[in-house]
This record gives sequence, C-alpha cells and structure tokens, in this order.
Amino acid sequence: MLAMSKWFMLTPCMSNIYNKRVGFSGRADSVRAHVEGGGDNNNNSKSNEKRKKVVVVGSGWAGLGAAHHLCNQGFDVTVLDGGGGIGSPDNVGIQGFWYPYKNIFSLVDELGIKPFTSWTRSAQYSGEGLEVEFPVYQELPQLPTPFGTLYHTQFVRLPFVDRLSSLPLMAAVIDFDNTDVAWKKYDSITARELFKQFGCSERLYQDIFSPLLQVGLFAPAEQCSAAATLGLLYYLILAHQKHFDVVFCRGTTTEKIFEPWVESLKAKGCEMLEGKTVTDFNVNEETGCITEIVCGKETYNADAVILAVGIATLQETIKKSAALCKRGDFLRVLNLAAIDVVTVKLRLDRKVFIPNPSNACAGFNDLFGCTFFDLNAIHDAHKGETETVLEADFYHANHLLPLKDDLVIERVMPYLSKCINGLEKANVVDKEIRRFPKGLSHFFPGSYKYMMRGSTSFPNLFMAGDWIITRQGSWSQEKSYVTGLEAANRVVDYLEEGSFARVIPVEEDEPHIEALRNLNRRLNEILSQVPLSGYFLQ
Repeated sequence: MLAMSKWFMLTPCMSNIYNKRVGFSGRADSVRAHVEGGGDNNNNSKSNEKRKKVVVVGSGWAGLGAAHHLCNQGFDVTVLDGGGGIGSPDNVGIQGFWYPYKNIFSLVDELGIKPFTSWTRSAQYSGEGLEVEFPVYQELPQLPTPFGTLYHTQFVRLPFVDRLSSLPLMAAVIDFDNTDVAWKKYDSITARELFKQFGCSERLYQDIFSPLLQVGLFAPAEQCSAAATLGLLYYLILAHQKHFDVVFCRGTTTEKIFEPWVESLKAKGCEMLEGKTVTDFNVNEETGCITEIVCGKETYNADAVILAVGIATLQETIKKSAALCKRGDFLRVLNLAAIDVVTVKLRLDRKVFIPNPSNACAGFNDLFGCTFFDLNAIHDAHKGETETVLEADFYHANHLLPLKDDLVIERVMPYLSKCINGLEKANVVDKEIRRFPKGLSHFFPGSYKYMMRGSTSFPNLFMAGDWIITRQGSWSQEKSYVTGLEAANRVVDYLEEGSFARVIPVEEDEPHIEALRNLNRRLNEILSQVPLSGYFLQ
C-alpha cells in the first residue's frame, strides 16, 4: 500500500514524483526528528535572501499542515487567510476525531497539547426516535470485521434479519480498494443504488444507512457517490472494529488546537496574514511557473505555492484569475459542489438530560442531517453548569440558511425534541447561530472526474484539502491534514531542499479482507480478458 524505507513512508501517488530525488533514503535522522516532534532546521541558519519562499493559501488543517512541515525544513513560509479565520474551511461545526486519525494525534503530541475528551459513546436517531447506541469499541472483545460492529452495536429497533441484509455489502467493500479504477467504477452511481444492488433491506436503509450518510457525507444518500460511501464506511466503521471510537475537543477546535498551533508556527518564523483574498497569479511564461500571488493590489513572491482551500473558495478564485481560468484542471473544478451548513448553539433555562455526549439524527422529511452535542459533557467551559448548553449542526441546510435567527430556532426545536426528552418544556435563553454557505465538500455521483490531484499544470503549484485525490485512504480532517503533508513533500521535491514528512499510513487490512481482495483482483484480471468484456456498460 505504501512505498517505504526503514524510517520513511510515502503514499503511492507521491512516490512517482519523488523518483528524481536521490539519497532521501539516507535522511532517516531528519525524518525521525520530525516524528518525535523536531525537524530538520539546518536551513534556518540561511539568510532570508537565500531561503526559498513558499506561500500557502488557506489556514485549515491542510494549509497549516503544509506550513508546519515546511517551517521545520527551514523554508520562508507565508500563510494567506482569505478572511474566514484560522481553521477555515475545516472548522465548521463540532467535528469528531476518530481512532484512525493517527497523523492528527501525532501532531497534537508534537505540539504538547491535550485538547481531547476521553473516548465518547454516541447514538443515532431517526424521525421515529432512538435507533442505535454506539459503545466504545476498543473496550470490547475484538472480532473480525464486520462482525464486531454488528455484534457490539446496540440496535434499539432494527430486527436481526434486517441487520443481516448488510452482509452482502461486504462484496462491494472488498471490491472497492481505493484505487483510481475502483473510484471510477463506483463513483457514477448513488449510495442508494449501491445499497439496492447489494440487497439492503428497506428498513436498514431508511433507519440506519441513510441517516448515517446524511451526517457522514452531509447529503441524502441519493445525492452521495457510492465510491465516497464505500470509502467512508470502510475507513471509519468496517476496516477495524475500534475505528468508530471518537473523541472531541474540550472546547472549540480553534481555541484548543489551531491557536496554539499558529503560535508555534509564528515562533518558527511563519508569517500569518489574515484578510488576504487571492485574486490572481502572475506566471513566468518561459517556465510556466507561478512567480507571484496577487491579492487585490498586493503581490507576494513565491518559489512554490500551495492552495489549501475549500471547493467554493477555489471556484471563486478561478473565476477571478486570468491564470487559472485558462487551465483545464482548474476549469473542471467549477463542476464541483459544496454543502450549506447551519450551526445552532443553545442555552436552555433548565437542565435537560441528554444520554450521550454526541448524537446524529436524520430522516426528518429528508431535508437535512443533524449532529447534536451535550456541551456540558464535552466542553470544559460548560461543565458543572446548572443549565443545559447544546449545539446542533445541520448539514444540507439550504432551507435554513436564509431564515432569521428566531425562525431557525422555531424550525429546529421540534426536530430536536423528537430526540431529547423534555426539550419541548425548556425555553431558549441564549442562542448563537452561524451560517456556512457551501461550507463542506459534496461528494456527489460523478464528482470524482472533476476533482484535482496534488500536482497541477503549473510545475510549482500544489493542492491540498479533503476533496483532493489521494491514495492514503483517510477522510475528513485527517485527510485534509495528510494532503497538506503530501503537498509539503511535493514542495520539498520540487525545490530539492529539506526532508520529506512522514505520513502515517492507515492500518492494514485484516488478513481475511486482504486475502479476499487479492482473490477479487485476480478474478477481475481474468474477467477483463474475456472477449467483449469491455463492450457492455459497466
């Protein structure tokens, strides 16, 4: 899955572009120093005039991840934030940090901070009430996938026979190995079509899978790519029993992680500039390389550039930029889409019992998906308070976005009351409502062909973000951070200075899954040789 030396690991999509580098297998000391919290700062003794300059556009997990490693390698790094604030576009609502987020957990250890809660139990609701309670899986006997998930998960209303109808889906999970071929095969159909093809029961789909996707991929199942569905389900739920275990920040992600992270970057010489909206790029016509980033009337010189922004932000930049709008790889991005999010933080006039700290709910007329959290249990600032403080984050919330605050509360309280007993008797004494138009990536059917890879048609311009194509296999914040490290590695390779960041790979498949995938690949190879095998629509 990964090419590696004793101390050095690269994802497959990265290894091809690094072939021109010689001797990097001998950089074990610097790679080990990065993993242990240090970095190769040999270049820091260089004068500013001699240091190569890298501009990173975006200050979320991807942007700061790239800046973090490049600062450790002694580059002159400037981060441009377009005005969304540190953590944008990743800091939308309350997001969990799942067990396989090994790279983010490693970063947090390196920063020497303790931002997380303990492993947290959670629950899932539908319009009919409580459907599923999720335990802390690593505390229970470990069973082979998918049996641990099926056995240990507490399904409140779903009959056993409906649960068994999920087993045929493992054939698609085995067939989907996160390769380019697999993505193209499954991306053209919807998640609903996928579940239908593999015999999922109507009740399992309506009460479990459909609500899960509405909060996992932020859209109804008929609007989600089957490829993205399989990738997400395998990474967070099916690969290993303990992968669905989750922790949360004990405050906002900005406060607990991004602020100390930014301070550490500034201490290393990283320049953080807020309110800088990129409008264009100046290009050297002879080399085809970007030489300057244009922000209105200001320009910033760069030897290399990393764009680490969300889909909506990049689309606006492409429309403004004379340089980008001429390139096919950027024009294809205009076909992508993003999802509206509305977050509602409420303080009630009384204590209301919420059984689990984190919860997902959907199935309310198929309008939106929602996650809601007991902030008294999660955030340090609200522990011990006599009133309930909760936050509900609504995804695919385009019908809530234009409403005034009071009307938003009027609309969402009846939905939450179906999940939280006694909420209908409570009064809202304080509220904070935030709106994020096109705030999250939409992995709709057919979107894969429009997504970008880490390298672009400009030799010194690289991409990062949760919607960038990568073979590492992670999702959400972890994927954003990983693609930031991969973009930093591309800069190191292009400028031929510094050492590569070590990307911790996802945990290997369990032996029976690996054996079945190897068998499946051989069968596919044999079938591809059958006459007329490519004639019919796949």
